[in-house]
Amino acid sequence: MSWRSALDERLPHPRPARAAVRIRGWLRLRGRFRGRRGLLAFLAVMGPGLIAGIAGNDAGGITTYSVLGAKTGLGLLWLFPVTIVILAIVQEMAARLGVVTGQGLSDLIRDRFGVRWTVFAMAVLLVANVANTVAEFSGASAATEIFHVSRYVTVPLVAIAIWALVLFAPSYKAVERVFLATAFVFIGYIVSAFLSNPDWSAVGSALVTPSFDVSPAIVLLMVALVGTTITPYMQFYLQSAVAEKGIDEEELRLEQADAIGGAIWTNVVAVFIVVATAATLFASHIEITTAGDAAEALKPLAGDLAEALFAIGLFGASVLAATIMPISTAFVICEAFGWESGVGKRFRDAPAFFSIYTFVLFLGAAVVLIPGLDLIPVIVGSQYLQGLLLPIVLVFMVLLVNDARIMGKHRNGRVANVLAWGAVGLVVILDAILIGVGVLGAVGVKVG
Repeated sequence: MSWRSALDERLPHPRPARAAVRIRGWLRLRGRFRGRRGLLAFLAVMGPGLIAGIAGNDAGGITTYSVLGAKTGLGLLWLFPVTIVILAIVQEMAARLGVVTGQGLSDLIRDRFGVRWTVFAMAVLLVANVANTVAEFSGASAATEIFHVSRYVTVPLVAIAIWALVLFAPSYKAVERVFLATAFVFIGYIVSAFLSNPDWSAVGSALVTPSFDVSPAIVLLMVALVGTTITPYMQFYLQSAVAEKGIDEEELRLEQADAIGGAIWTNVVAVFIVVATAATLFASHIEITTAGDAAEALKPLAGDLAEALFAIGLFGASVLAATIMPISTAFVICEAFGWESGVGKRFRDAPAFFSIYTFVLFLGAAVVLIPGLDLIPVIVGSQYLQGLLLPIVLVFMVLLVNDARIMGKHRNGRVANVLAWGAVGLVVILDAILIGVGVLGAVGVKVG
């Protein structure tokens, strides 16, 4: 017997009723909403899609958008309607898979494609997510250093607060509320854009008027823009959160709306970041390499409030992603190997889940605190690993969502498949370009 067969036999396979058992409390709570329509019904399921979407606006994402605006002005705003469509397609598939199957994505990958692919995906995801967690703590420390608070104060306090939030939370619902509250910090970017006094007619025109520049630096920024919008951990988190929350088929359309709404919101925030930096930094010919640079550069151009709001947004986004990344990693690995998982459980009931969560969180924080360490190779390397994993994950998702045995009447139709495979093909091409440029020695976007 091969190691693969032996391991596959030893791993407990998902139990169909597991998700239902896990979220009985949620079902009882949501019972009061059943039979209602409109806003109340939507609020009962809202969360996973919106949180997954805004998690994409992490330190790396904000840096990419800031550099894009400072370097190209409004010239590439037309890409955001494209990224909205791509992200909406991907998030809708993840949400639909979670609702119909009640399982996480790694669960389904193991069942359908076997242990070997699962082990490979989990290994790449673990390394990439640890490196990404480093990037998030780097972003949080860069934000507070604008207010003269040392990273040696910020990083330990944030790490301990995040760890305690998840470890001692009574349920996933409590953690989700904190996540949704954190999402309001992104309003700061909208205010910053208005404080920058842009030409809004030019903004509207740029959103619908494609322009092309084939210079290598601009092409790389275009690829990075699309690449930072869709990441594997977002989709793993979204599907696991849907399964954890126990959203059923009766509420599928509401969860689809949540997923698509998350895709729209994250891109709207990105547009305002580009507008703020384009109207100030690009107009003044100021070059930046980090999101922290962008916040500091806004001060003389748009005032203290714009700088503060930009920095607060960077801090909140980094902390949110630094929380979701380890949670997503723990959920995914535990699902893949049949280990018990779930926020709200006691440590002794889900030791693997909380051990993985703690390992990823504190290792990411510890790396940022190493004196003199150049974090850029770590951060850029994480983006290449995510780029390697993303096409594989997306192909898995499209194949799974077309499997009639698990999806039944909810599998993809012809039009949905054209859109899904088109989005996957575009992402594969762009990731290949990004990885290729990295291998050839191009300089990646700097974070922090």
